[in-house]
Amino acid sequence: MVKASLEKKPFDVASMFDDVGEKYDLTNTILSFGQDARWRRRTRERLALKPGERVLDLAAGTAVSTVEMSRSGAWCVACDFSQGMLAAGRDRDVPKVVGDGMHLPFADETFDAVTISYGLRNIHDFEAALREMARVTKPGGRLTISEFSTPVVPLFGTIYKEYLTRLIPTIARAVSSNPDAYIYLAESIRAWPGQEDLASKINANGWSECGWQNISAGIVAMHSAVKPG
Repeated sequence: MVKASLEKKPFDVASMFDDVGEKYDLTNTILSFGQDARWRRRTRERLALKPGERVLDLAAGTAVSTVEMSRSGAWCVACDFSQGMLAAGRDRDVPKVVGDGMHLPFADETFDAVTISYGLRNIHDFEAALREMARVTKPGGRLTISEFSTPVVPLFGTIYKEYLTRLIPTIARAVSSNPDAYIYLAESIRAWPGQEDLASKINANGWSECGWQNISAGIVAMHSAVKPG
């Protein structure tokens, strides 16, 4: 089993996601109690995409989030380190590129906007990834990061931690092709920086004006920033 750590081994993480690709979307819907579609829509709305804009969806997995982004009329490309995840989304009609978030295979200032949903914490050096995302974004371009975060209601936060520790592994054993992967994911959520700390990291790595919106009482936080022009 891959244990959660902020010192992740990239190929171990990629292999783990290769193993869960075929049932990944179904498992996420069950674990989020059906909230995942709403969270994807909120991310698209937060980016305020316009028809014809070029958008990078990093850590796109099966490209279900990329399809949501493309509903805006923007041209969206799915990029993920896991070939297995992209293959699981083979029937989704959006461009797909295998790529490492720390070394993106795109030229400088290619995109009008970039987004990453629930994947930043799985990148070996997430601050390097923030800098890479800034590199491939045009001056004045936008960033939105959707990520599991710290609940803002104390009692609810205690319940949520119990859910991560006890229920996610149980549910994953029933529905996922690789339950150990979800134990890793639950642990990585617990180890992840809170909202304010992450905003500071974003501003220190190529972006500015970072703020955030809490969703579902802070289970998810959307951090948004701009690349200085």
